[in-house]
Amino acid sequence: MSLQASKDNSAVTKPCAFEPYKKHKNIGKCLIISNEHFPDSPRLYRKGNSVDERRLSSTFKSLGFHVKVENNLSANQMIDALRTVSEEDHTDNSCFVCVLMSHGEEGTILGSDERWIPVKTLTSLLTSDLCPSLRDKPKIFFLQACRGVEYDPGVEADSVEASEDFFGISDVPELDFLCCYSTVEGYFAWRNPETGSIFIRELCKTLMDCRLEIIQILTRVNHLVAYYFQSYTLELETNRKRQMPCFASRLTKDFYLHVAEKNKKL
Repeated sequence: MSLQASKDNSAVTKPCAFEPYKKHKNIGKCLIISNEHFPDSPRLYRKGNSVDERRLSSTFKSLGFHVKVENNLSANQMIDALRTVSEEDHTDNSCFVCVLMSHGEEGTILGSDERWIPVKTLTSLLTSDLCPSLRDKPKIFFLQACRGVEYDPGVEADSVEASEDFFGISDVPELDFLCCYSTVEGYFAWRNPETGSIFIRELCKTLMDCRLEIIQILTRVNHLVAYYFQSYTLELETNRKRQMPCFASRLTKDFYLHVAEKNKKL
């Protein structure tokens, strides 16, 4: 018994070899699903979304991604778009990125046909069994969408939320997935009709400015939005409100999005 215990202790203290995710020939594909118009409900028009769309497309192209933008997809079309990605060959790609922009509620996102679809239904289409060529590679999802109807007044409300279950982890189906949210569960995500959303703006700026590991980049985005954003409206209920992004990670290694030398000054 004592000999066996000695062997177990030795295994625990043995140094662990830890390396970043492997780089491949291409950085990968970025799919942007951008729901701005809802044909049967003009009131749902997401004014300012096109600013986010242009900013995201420019940023990920500068990072070397092959960018594809899909506009105003129904719930089933959103599924089909990600299923198509899962059937593609990503052997020479280092990762996959998807940006989802629409109206949202807790755990769901809205198709242009006004049908709600669980976020996990979309993320689960890229699991290793459905997309073997992305096995052991980062699958990163960014969501610009509300996750409820509450307005965040600041740290007081956040302290209550901290006791809840870890937000968003159910959307991350397995290892090597990362889901990044514009706001925490239950809360409103701000979008300016002229300048776009604060989350997408700070995300794109930080991705271009920083050559850090992805979790460090997202932590900086959290900081910038949480500490430097405050809503300005003419209504007492919505004026001077805050926003707190968050992310749920099952990445198993460090991952870097290096900006090409020729694009560093963009």
